[in-house]
Amino acid sequence: QVQLVESGGGLVQLGGSLRLSCTASRRIFSTYAMGWYRQAPGKQRELVARISSGGSTRYADSVKGRFTISRDYAKNTVYLQMNSLKPEDTAVYCCNAVSVGGGFEYWGQGTQVTVSS
Repeated sequence: QVQLVESGGGLVQLGGSLRLSCTASRRIFSTYAMGWYRQAPGKQRELVARISSGGSTRYADSVKGRFTISRDYAKNTVYLQMNSLKPEDTAVYCCNAVSVGGGFEYWGQGTQVTVSS
């Protein structure tokens, strides 16, 4: 079992920045892909950014060049640095972990990000 705890959400103005953190309860990065998803009211959940167990990254087109996913092995923590935030980035952001091969999947509880114009 893996627990994921997110933090770092909040209210920010247009053009501002936030850094989200997701801390895992044990060391998993070498065998799990980590991702950040978001869901806005009335919309489907979408993948924002993902980092594989090997370190390769992937981003939604809407956040490329503005968001960066990274991880700190020593802290068991994955980060999502969000810059140049827009009102359309407003959503609940959730951390996700999927084991290599897909046998196990875990979700965090989510953190609210609100961007005001």
